[in-house]
Amino acid sequence: MDWFTILLMLVTGLALLVAGGELLVRGASSVAAAFGISPLVIGLTVVAFGTSSPELAVSIQAGLAGNPDIAVGNVVGSNIFNVLLILGVCTLILPLLVSRQLVRREVPIMIGISFLLLLLAFDGKIGLLDGLLLFAGIVGYTGWSVIASRRETASAKGNEESVTIDTIAAKSPLWLGGAMAVLALAVAGFFFGWFNVAVVGLLAVGTVLFIAGSLFGKSGTTKGGDIAHQVGFITVGLGTLMLGADYLIDSSTTIARSLGVSNLIIGLTIVAAGTSLPELATSIIATIRKERDIAIGNIVGSNIFNILGILGLSAIVTPGGLNVNPQVISFDLPIMIAVAVACLPIFFTGFTIARWEGVFFLGSYVAYTAFLILVATNNPARETFQNTMLLVLSVVAVALLWTSVQFFRNTAKLTL
Repeated sequence: MDWFTILLMLVTGLALLVAGGELLVRGASSVAAAFGISPLVIGLTVVAFGTSSPELAVSIQAGLAGNPDIAVGNVVGSNIFNVLLILGVCTLILPLLVSRQLVRREVPIMIGISFLLLLLAFDGKIGLLDGLLLFAGIVGYTGWSVIASRRETASAKGNEESVTIDTIAAKSPLWLGGAMAVLALAVAGFFFGWFNVAVVGLLAVGTVLFIAGSLFGKSGTTKGGDIAHQVGFITVGLGTLMLGADYLIDSSTTIARSLGVSNLIIGLTIVAAGTSLPELATSIIATIRKERDIAIGNIVGSNIFNILGILGLSAIVTPGGLNVNPQVISFDLPIMIAVAVACLPIFFTGFTIARWEGVFFLGSYVAYTAFLILVATNNPARETFQNTMLLVLSVVAVALLWTSVQFFRNTAKLTL
């Protein structure tokens, strides 16, 4: 592959990511209101799981191809990238208000499953039973989140009428059945590694839904037509995001391998950053549109889905399970846990992420990437750098804990 083709793929991929992110955020925020589901839960589930589809495809394909370093490194690296870089960039654009539900429920869940992953991987393998346990977790979490959100919204609105999928299906079961069939084909594409089938399926579903929405509008069923339009936006957005991420991953991985970088480093950096580009594009656009619940929910929800859903499925479908590199157990997983834990005091202090905290996140990601570069080049300074990073993280953790204690003390004084 020549350099012109590589650069063309990079530019095309970036353009597709921006377009897909815009469609996804626009559709998700509208559907949330129509179905009585909060934007935060939409961000934590539909948007987060959708933007994590490249991670799902890459990790499953890597596991089946006998590259567990890429499969595991992709998830761990993506989780670090999501918090440190994406949240950092979004906060620089606009300080983010954090939902109290996120702080009290989702962030502790993210921290808990991060520790669980370290525990499961401690023997050097994520086996079939481990995978089943993780996947059962994502099924339970998703159902619980949606049901709880619907109940909260229903109690807040009383008996106000809302449009449901049953209402739409009753209007035109034929197109809905066709759309669901193609969507099922797209999902099958993810599981079996048929990337082109998955992308074409998503784009086809989106087109069908968009056309159906136009027909609804003309026939006077404006509300149903509007929902069909918005779901079409979501589906086309997902397909576009996947296609854009694939172009960027292919081009950047080609460059990395030509430089002789190991599979683990590629998984932790190039592939992790590449598969997280849909999250980056979606969260930035959501921040600009002031859909802050979607912006933050997308990040936290993606991290939860990456561990429970993606690693769970990858371990289930990979014969013999996923072997975990000792470096991941001794360094990268502890870093991922530290990053997750750091979110709690930062989110708690005023339920706002300030710009200086975003700068701290970005600086931490630069330091982490610098260490991986030292590892890739076998630089003798890597051990000293690693110990320094762990020391700095410990100091920062203590400082954040102290800040949280001071915040709660001041809050308690004001309430007296």
